[in-house]
Amino acid sequence: IHIYFALYTSLTLLLFSHICNAIFVQKYKYFHIDKFHQGEYMIQGFKLPKVTFKTRVEDNGEYRWQDTTTDDYFKGKRVVLFSLPGAFTPTCSEYQLPGFEESYDDIRNQDIDEVYCMSVNDAFVMNAWSKDQGIKNVKVIPDGSGNMTRFLGMLIGKNHLGFGLRSWRFMCIVNDGVIEHWWQEPGINNDGQDDDPYEQSTPKNCLDYLMSRR
Repeated sequence: IHIYFALYTSLTLLLFSHICNAIFVQKYKYFHIDKFHQGEYMIQGFKLPKVTFKTRVEDNGEYRWQDTTTDDYFKGKRVVLFSLPGAFTPTCSEYQLPGFEESYDDIRNQDIDEVYCMSVNDAFVMNAWSKDQGIKNVKVIPDGSGNMTRFLGMLIGKNHLGFGLRSWRFMCIVNDGVIEHWWQEPGINNDGQDDDPYEQSTPKNCLDYLMSRR
């Protein structure tokens, strides 16, 4: 009797799971999850959550606080967003940010309105890093509290370096607030079991995709 009950319960749960999945796909038919690397997933079709970023903007030679929302950055635009572990860190400073700055015009020519660099750093740090790097085109987004990064499932621990919570390295095309295409580096983890890979979220991969869609 116990065996039959367990079998009945398993089949019932399996059927319920398939029904829920069918309802979800029908209601959110633009959302799909594709396998990516080993146990990692792309989130194409996902609508970015409502987040308010605490930014510092220059106004007549003086800097002031300004709340900038997800809509301000993404609504009605097709943009490239890439996120990295930290301002002033080696790979981010030597390759990723300057690489996107160098490729900015080429990316913009592929029906892209803007290129954003996001990191779990505050506005003071992001602005200072952008200035130190001589960035003129790529716009920096300070996700200081990690809210956007957390919602996207990319907030990780880098306590082994004393960094606390930071972003795993990823990149996406966002079209009117909806993720059109997604890349992330392999081996996402919370305990430093990686060599800070930089293979997927590159300007070249971004341009290759954009040019394939023309």
